[in-house]
Amino acid sequence: MWRCPKCGRTFKKQEQSHYCGKAPETIEEYIKAQPEEVQQYLSEVRDTLRAALPEAEERISWSMPTYWKNHNIIHFAACKKHVGLYPGPNAVLEFSERLKEYKSSKGSIQFPYSKAVPVELIFDIAQWCYKTQNHP
Repeated sequence: MWRCPKCGRTFKKQEQSHYCGKAPETIEEYIKAQPEEVQQYLSEVRDTLRAALPEAEERISWSMPTYWKNHNIIHFAACKKHVGLYPGPNAVLEFSERLKEYKSSKGSIQFPYSKAVPVELIFDIAQWCYKTQNHP
């Protein structure tokens, strides 16, 4: 077990990512709570999702930035070395050819900070999730 030296919470995983104290209530707060060197990357992901889903509501769900309209459409989250995008397993299957250069698993995609934000790909995935009512 690992204990966070700041808040004292215990976790099974060493250096587990978590919020010490009150979790952010908005996506803007979420991004500002992340390390400075990844905030621009996260902002680009957010801007892309906002452009793809103009009718969706931004909210925090499952402690992650979420786009919602009658149901969760798509989530994203900051990780140590990448942004996780969570469009659900059907989207990962649908876009598998375009995801070959990224690590993906059942319903999630990892976009490393070391590469440019794949704006067009994220835009297309988000719109597909909305149009097909696919949700994570």
